[in-house]
Amino acid sequence: MAPRFWEWLRGRKPLVDAFLVAPVLVLVFPVLLGNGPDLSGTRYVAVTVALLVPMVLRRTFPRTVFAVVAAVSFVQWALHIPVLPANIAILMGIYTVTAGCAFRWGVAAALIGELGTLMATLRYPVDANDRKFTFLAMTAVVAGVWILGLHMRTRRAYLRSVEERAERLERERDAEVQMAMAAERGRIARELHDVIAHNVSVIVVQADGASYAINTDVVRARQALETISSTGRLALGEMRRLLGVLREDDDAGEYAPQPGVAQLDDLVEQVRASGLSVTMGVDGSPAAMSEGRQLTVFRIVQEALTNTLKHGGLRVSADVRLCYAGDTVEIRVVDDGRGAAAVNDGRGHGLVGMRERAAVYGGSVRAAPRPGGGFEVVARIPVREAA
Repeated sequence: MAPRFWEWLRGRKPLVDAFLVAPVLVLVFPVLLGNGPDLSGTRYVAVTVALLVPMVLRRTFPRTVFAVVAAVSFVQWALHIPVLPANIAILMGIYTVTAGCAFRWGVAAALIGELGTLMATLRYPVDANDRKFTFLAMTAVVAGVWILGLHMRTRRAYLRSVEERAERLERERDAEVQMAMAAERGRIARELHDVIAHNVSVIVVQADGASYAINTDVVRARQALETISSTGRLALGEMRRLLGVLREDDDAGEYAPQPGVAQLDDLVEQVRASGLSVTMGVDGSPAAMSEGRQLTVFRIVQEALTNTLKHGGLRVSADVRLCYAGDTVEIRVVDDGRGAAAVNDGRGHGLVGMRERAAVYGGSVRAAPRPGGGFEVVARIPVREAA
């Protein structure tokens, strides 16, 4: 409730300024009731009202209000009206202009206040010693009010800069979060494409094989159905793992590690079980690679074999070879399928995904039909950042 009240009050400056001027009436009424030694009640009330009423708008129109109060004070001085409690409006005006306006306006207000101090000291009869003391005291008051207003102006400028910086940082943070979310969605999309495209291709091939063999070779049909079952479970587990990161409130999930080079043998066995003849070889000494690079190698091989399953045709064979040479690993997947004669529906994103994955680590991918038939995918990926 209190914060809402203060927020409401901040939007009503005249009301707040009226409350701040009200305590001055405590000083006004005793003099009004006594009527002063040389001042009638009517003149006292008129000058007091002319000085205090503009203060209600002092923060709304600071320079105008200060000019009005200064003009009333000059008329007061010209008519030989002595200093009144309401003349504190001059000090309030100096503070408001200094705190709320440009620096030059604050200096001008202070100089006008100092001029009024000098004029009042010279006009009203006091002895020489008292006059000097009065002038110095009033000068100190004007200077103190001006310094206070300057301090508040500096403090407000600092707070505004802090708020602007906080807002800017918040906007930058939101932008970074959006970029991170977009990148994560892109990564998940690529992972889902690899998982679904590969495993569904295996399932389709096995289902076709089972439908042909179900009446002639029950054993092979049963093996095909078992492969479909295990492949479906593997695909389901992969999809649950990937989609689990999108569930903000799910803290209980356990996620399996990402596949790497060590899982290539399992991938080859899975593809062999689907009916594709695959051989695999490794040349050179395997280099230590980060998990991200290993995942990239695995996905490139997986996508290449998936394309062979989808577009290679019947009785096709493939060869997978990893060659470690210096700071680079070369992945070469070659098949003897249809090659350039394969039908392309234009909806696949496998080759684009392979190139994007390799480019993340400064690598490259070349995929094209072979002149004598078949298709070839060659990827080169640095095994270290320094490469």
